[in-house]
Amino acid sequence: MSRRSSQSVEKAPNPWLVALGSIFIVVFFSFPYMLMLISSLKTQADVRRIPPDYVPSKPQFSNYLDVWSSSVAPGQSLLATTVISVGATLLVLLVATPAAYYVARFRFRGRLAFLFLVLITQMLQPTVLAVGIFQEFSNWTGYAVWGALILVNGAFNLSFAIWIMQAFFASVPKEVDEAALVDGLGRVQTLLKISLPLVWPGIVTAIVFVFVNTWNEYAAAFVLVQQPELQPLTVSMPRFLGLYIKDWQYLFTTAMVAIVPVIILFALIEKRLIGGLTAGSVK
Repeated sequence: MSRRSSQSVEKAPNPWLVALGSIFIVVFFSFPYMLMLISSLKTQADVRRIPPDYVPSKPQFSNYLDVWSSSVAPGQSLLATTVISVGATLLVLLVATPAAYYVARFRFRGRLAFLFLVLITQMLQPTVLAVGIFQEFSNWTGYAVWGALILVNGAFNLSFAIWIMQAFFASVPKEVDEAALVDGLGRVQTLLKISLPLVWPGIVTAIVFVFVNTWNEYAAAFVLVQQPELQPLTVSMPRFLGLYIKDWQYLFTTAMVAIVPVIILFALIEKRLIGGLTAGSVK
């Protein structure tokens, strides 16, 4: 017994090495964001200086106020991105949840073929289908183009949501649903009151995946949205880099603003997201 305990102690990792490794990983992945933050506080002259200065001579916190009154109008673009991302996420949840539940709970003819077709759609991206997407939604003008982007992003993220959610539904014993049905609940009530709370980590994982993918989507938005005031952030941000004037400081400022909602989302659902990503790793 003592020999086993001594061996387990010897195999324990050095806490200092673990700490140093953790610090290195954090610094490595945080460096681009820190550089972006520092650049957002520079003047136009500081950004273009060669050799570059990593620390601004005088931090320009006013950039975060001036950018909203610029010709790019990032406030309107931020609204467009938010509406499209939330709309696509809700659409995917509305369609993927019952589909994943049905696939996980029932065995029907063509089930594997259906799952295979769903998986194939994950191989297609808006860039590949840009011409077809443009022809399909070219007549959608005004705010209707946001609806077109919601449909496009929802369609391209639906397959992943169905796959991951059906895996979570399948991990819940059927006896749980059968007991609820015996107690008098209908199939829809069983889904909403019994199954959904049990698979919530999987739903959160799907929400984060769909929301972040839609938030960062560029190809479909670039093809469909021609009016500058309706463009999402991914399309409007490059307009800071004009032919004669390049406002890099405003580009970095808008980029910092754009990542704030995603950071807030991760902070709010971090625990459930980790539970969804690590589900099934331990028996």
